[in-house]
Amino acid sequence: MKIWNSVRSLFSGKRAFVVVISIGLIIGMVFMFAGSKAVHYTSTDEYCFSCHVHPHAEQSWKLSPHYDNKSGVIVHCVECHLPPEGHGMLYAKAKHGAKDVYGYLFKDSADYKWAAKRKLEMAKKYTYVESCVRCHKNLFPKTLTVAGENAHLNYLTSKEDVSCLNCHLNVGHFDPNAKHEHDANFGVNITQNTQIYAEATPVTSFANFTEKVPGTGLTFDMVAIPAGQFIMGSSKKEPFHKPDESPMHPVKVSRFFMAKIEVSWDEYLEFFKATSSQGRKEAEVNKDVDAISGPTPPWGAPDQGWGKGSRPAITMTWKAANTYCQWLSKVTGKKYRLPTEAEWEYAARGGTKTPYFFAGSPKDYTSEGFFKKIFGADTTTINSYVAYKANSMSQTVEPASVKANAFGLKNMLGNVYEFCSDYYSPTAYAAYKKGAVNPKGPKRGKEHVIRGGSFKSDARDVRSAARDFTKTTEWLVTDPQMPKSVWWYSDCVDIGFRVVCEVDENVK
Repeated sequence: MKIWNSVRSLFSGKRAFVVVISIGLIIGMVFMFAGSKAVHYTSTDEYCFSCHVHPHAEQSWKLSPHYDNKSGVIVHCVECHLPPEGHGMLYAKAKHGAKDVYGYLFKDSADYKWAAKRKLEMAKKYTYVESCVRCHKNLFPKTLTVAGENAHLNYLTSKEDVSCLNCHLNVGHFDPNAKHEHDANFGVNITQNTQIYAEATPVTSFANFTEKVPGTGLTFDMVAIPAGQFIMGSSKKEPFHKPDESPMHPVKVSRFFMAKIEVSWDEYLEFFKATSSQGRKEAEVNKDVDAISGPTPPWGAPDQGWGKGSRPAITMTWKAANTYCQWLSKVTGKKYRLPTEAEWEYAARGGTKTPYFFAGSPKDYTSEGFFKKIFGADTTTINSYVAYKANSMSQTVEPASVKANAFGLKNMLGNVYEFCSDYYSPTAYAAYKKGAVNPKGPKRGKEHVIRGGSFKSDARDVRSAARDFTKTTEWLVTDPQMPKSVWWYSDCVDIGFRVVCEVDENVK
């Protein structure tokens, strides 16, 4: 009874206020101490690796300059993957932590697309520029190269969304295939064939043929696309329709030949070997008037380490693709060029009027939306014809991976965007409302049409009518050269092209 009275007296009157405040302070201090310990413990490298089970993380980190360097300074996981204090560190830690815990408990690590998570688009979400500049305060040290100075100056003055990762993507996790420098050996190792062709394939009838590239052992298949008429564009009722796909209009297309697959690395490297502007500056590449002057050596590995061979050649500019067509025309004696946008859509549709040349709705195939990401959909059909975001593993695929359309063309949708000869205009179709015959697009423009979507695209953007365009400035942000390359995009890895061949008037 005396104890109870003592307790009651302790919590009565002014004493109660003092006691409650004191208890609150003690509890608060306990929580702060425990919270600080928890934050510290869950920020250690060991704790990170206990949860992040992707196979490359720890090994590649220990091979990187952030671990293995002359100074002996080790940059820890959270120093890159969380913003510094004062920049939302605790919020970012809670957000990423909740997502990591959910994935660790409810997902199978074998289902993760690890290669995709190493790409720039994904890395930007988990690495903070504020963390980079916290340590790298001097962006112009004495040891910096001229190319580095140009790149850092571009970073400071660019109006585009430029991150440190645009150039230094692999500085925290070493990748032996990623180099931000000229590839002096590019084009040296190409697929060899013991038979060297002396002449191109003669074409005497309008039928599929296999082109032989003189002076090489290369061949590629060309498909005869018959003349016809189709309705170009899409209606407002088509799922994910965009304004630049209207108005729908009838188009007549003359016959032509189109490559069965996108121009492969084997083919493009022969062009590079024959025409490359080794040792020249970008401003000097057009001075040789007696021969076709081709690309200068690229920076880094244009194939991204995915392999060359029959995979589509990528990262070349529209100018480079157009120059390839000029070279191919010269060596074969035929008229090769990039397809017009009308020819491309006509060939892609293969006689169909639906969103795809196969059955199915974009609403069913898209992965956009909360419920689609959880429950998914039956994508068996689209997966057999298209290499896109949901099945590509974030890289290009070989032609054998997909089925052809009705004309016999592969990868018309997905894999890589394909250049067209037309300049892009969002209102280009307005000029053809009453119909057109072999339209060639606007007479002037700054960017060119690209079609088909890519391995990065959602199903909504690989529809037959979907349009897009080159983004030259954006795709050359991290090119350190002055002037920028006219041959290679430094920041676009999902662009390629396919050739068409005009039919000689004497061919029946």
